[in-house]
This record gives sequence, structure tokens and C-alpha cells, in this order.
Amino acid sequence: MNPIKFTAETTPADGLRERDFTVAGVPGVLWSPAGTTGRAPLVLMGHGGGTHKKWPGMTGRAERLVRAGGFHVAVIDAPGHNGRPLSADDEREVAALRQAMAAGEPVGPIVVRHNARIAERAVPEWRATLDALQQLPEIGPDGPVGYFGLNMGTAIGIPLIAAEPRITAAVLGMFWPDTVAGLAARITVPVQYALQWDDEHIPRAAGLALFDALGSQEKTLHANAGRHKEIPRFEADSAVAFFTRHLRHAAPVPAS
Repeated sequence: MNPIKFTAETTPADGLRERDFTVAGVPGVLWSPAGTTGRAPLVLMGHGGGTHKKWPGMTGRAERLVRAGGFHVAVIDAPGHNGRPLSADDEREVAALRQAMAAGEPVGPIVVRHNARIAERAVPEWRATLDALQQLPEIGPDGPVGYFGLNMGTAIGIPLIAAEPRITAAVLGMFWPDTVAGLAARITVPVQYALQWDDEHIPRAAGLALFDALGSQEKTLHANAGRHKEIPRFEADSAVAFFTRHLRHAAPVPAS
């Protein structure tokens, strides 16, 4: 097992503890409530394509989860993101994506194909990271674990959740079904799924098809009017309520 190595720590006046770390060379960040004792549930968050672990949207969601829910929140940089080396495949796909955008052509087929290959590398990294995080006394090996990821975070999250029994609740959404529908059928944990009704990249029928493919008996569709990047901020609060219900109320967290 690869140990977690903390490389920096900040505890601002508002009490949100932030620790940068690496696991087997993969960079990540862990946000936690400051000044608390005992264990708390863990939420893993996957970032979107072209962003990184401390992208404003990620830090905003993490702050809500920590402050309002009392969770630990961990994010790692996906392969090829935030200074992580690009593979030859990454370079080809990024060039193809830029060309399609410049020509006004659909980007979905490129994103779907590229994100599937990123997920193949990211899932083992996430599982190794979870192994390391659960060695921390404030998290522990038996505490509840959730996953929160939209866009590329869903492309990585679906195969991760399908393979990882420690994850017992998930917030997903805003992705195509093409490469992940079969894996989605294997997911049985409660899921909250976000969809933008007027998404200019992901056709409404495609988003609904992925929601329908999920094997979970408890799954909730949160469909909002707006384009791809216009998901309402209040959906972050919905995620806090969802994880509170499933990670805090479904089973007790063992005492430290």
C-alpha cells in the first residue's frame, strides 16, 4: 500500500483545514473541518475536463460539504491535468478537441473517447488514494465514503463506483452514455443525478439515457433549465443534503 504524504497545510481563520498530499506521486488535496475530534465520513470528488483539484467550482463544493456537512473531502488531479504529464493519446485528443471547437463541430465524440481512456488510468489511482486516506485516524477503514463528480468526474466516477464497494452513495451527471452505460447498470448505490435541460453539448436524450442506465433502485434526477455550464449553485447544497442523508444517517461512523 502506498502511504499518503502531506506536502502543505493551511488552516484559514474560517476553520477550513486544507492539506495538499501525494499518493504514489499523484497530487491531491484533502479538506477537513478544523479543530474537530473523532471520525467523519469521506467524500471523494472528481473534477471536470480541463480543470484541476482546486478549480473554483471544486473548492466551492468542498467548502459546502465541509462546513455544512462536516465531511472530509478529497480530490486528486486526473491524468494529464494540472501539470501531470500528457500521454501521446492525450496530446492527440486535445488537438482534435481544439480543432473541432474551432470548426464549430460537435465535441461529444472526442470527449467521450478521451475521457474513457483517462478513466482507465484514474480509477486505479483513486482506489490507491482511498486506501491511503482510510489509514488516517480521522477517516478510518470502515467509515462511510461517497463520490461527487460531474462531466469528466462522472466518466471516471461510474467505473470507479462499479469497481469499488466502499463507495455507498454518489452524485453524478452531465455526461454521455456511450462508453459507461454498461458499467452504470452495475451501480446499485443511491445516486443523485444532475442534468442541464438545455445543454448544448450533451443532448437531453443522452443525459436521460445515462440516468436510466443506472442500476440503482434509489436514484433521483435533478434537471435544471440552462446550458452546460449553468448548473445552479444550489445543487451543491442539494449534494450536501444527499450525502448527509446517506453517509451520516444510514450508518454510524465508528468512534476513533
